Amino acid sequence: MSTYFPSGKGLADNRKWYVVDAAGQTVGRLATEVASILNGKRNPQWTPFMDMGDHVIVINASQAVFKGSKIEQKIYRRHTLYPGGLREVTVKEQFEKHPERVIESAVKGMLPKTKLGKAMAKKLKVYRDANHRHAAQKPEPLEITSGQIHG
Repeated sequence: MSTYFPSGKGLADNRKWYVVDAAGQTVGRLATEVASILNGKRNPQWTPFMDMGDHVIVINASQAVFKGSKIEQKIYRRHTLYPGGLREVTVKEQFEKHPERVIESAVKGMLPKTKLGKAMAKKLKVYRDANHRHAAQKPEPLEITSGQIHG
């Protein structure tokens, strides 16, 4: 009995494109599902050291929601590498200005912190509203409802 083992050839040609509507979705639950699609965990031929995932387009990012008190209490921190350079931005401020960045950072935080994770993150496209530039790829709609994918 032999085990099927995928080669790295033709992976980019067989990738699918999915559109996920973030309107009314919880950011964290949306991010876990999107991260597993980017990772390729939904693919039966998934291999840990290969990028087996598909492309994901997230639309209506400005209509995603946070549960509980995260909108007030969650803080993004970064450092400028200068003395006293700690910068803090609350989710509320970031979400009002750039809702795409909030969803991107949530998804990227769930991907591996390696070269492979960076390649997976490049397949994520997030847009503030329903307009996107990827109609030529003929993306399939993908519904995410309460942690379950339908599509």
